[in-house]
Amino acid sequence: MTNAVIIDNKDTVAVAIEPLKKGTEAEIRMQDGSLKKVTLIDDVPIYHKFATAEMKKGTPVVKYGEHIGVAACDIKPGNHVHEHNVENHRENLDNV
Repeated sequence: MTNAVIIDNKDTVAVAIEPLKKGTEAEIRMQDGSLKKVTLIDDVPIYHKFATAEMKKGTPVVKYGEHIGVAACDIKPGNHVHEHNVENHRENLDNV
């Protein structure tokens, strides 16, 4: 049963559409309609993000196709992604 979504193919996180428990398998509906499964390392509250792939410290975190910050530490697939492991990152918009 689908319990998470990815909006854009560039996304590195999925969004839980129901509360998800550590140790369970999230079933993610991808943009193309296919399904991907990730075993959760942490509890993930409804509408929160979790990693779908490994992210090394300093790499961009992408949600809905947009950079929302950078990984503050190494993040593993299934980790809850939130303020505790994402740093704010202001893009240089002067050159746009």
